[in-house]
Amino acid sequence: MSFSEKELEKKILKKIRNVPNFPKEGIQFKDISTLVKDVDGLKDSVNFLYEKYRDKGITKVAAIEARGYIFGGALAIKMGAGFVMMRKPGKLPYKTLSETYELEYGTDSIEMHVDGIEKGDKVLIFDDLLATGGTAKAACNLVEKAGGEVAGVGFVIELTGSLHGRDKLVGYDVFALVKIPVEE
Repeated sequence: MSFSEKELEKKILKKIRNVPNFPKEGIQFKDISTLVKDVDGLKDSVNFLYEKYRDKGITKVAAIEARGYIFGGALAIKMGAGFVMMRKPGKLPYKTLSETYELEYGTDSIEMHVDGIEKGDKVLIFDDLLATGGTAKAACNLVEKAGGEVAGVGFVIELTGSLHGRDKLVGYDVFALVKIPVEE
């Protein structure tokens, strides 16, 4: 790849669409569909992520539904690693491990198959967006519950500022292709 991390960040930021008031009033939704529909944007993003993680000995990429699957699947193939789906409860057809996490108002959960991660697997967790960090921390807990080691936690976008999502992931190698500030 012939450009730096800062150059890639500028390139990606231009390809992310902001959708005001979605899914509810006051939310500024960061839409990556405009990034992934662009073959160069998608390819450059995946190649940069591959270069970042390729020497970490990763044996599995665990991605969080749905947009995390786009990059997670591509990274797993490129790395020669297995791919593990993490989904909302009731969506996986076999026995699952589950992890519940706190939301601003209540709780939610994610699940993965009990045989998705094996003891000793080195796992890259991937999702499209880091906001509050609850889903990503739950994913880390699931990997560790199954006996795997979290080798990294990656995102396309990290929302910085008042959400403090990275604070929930202290102790993990966290990386985002772009950082977008949110208002307090």
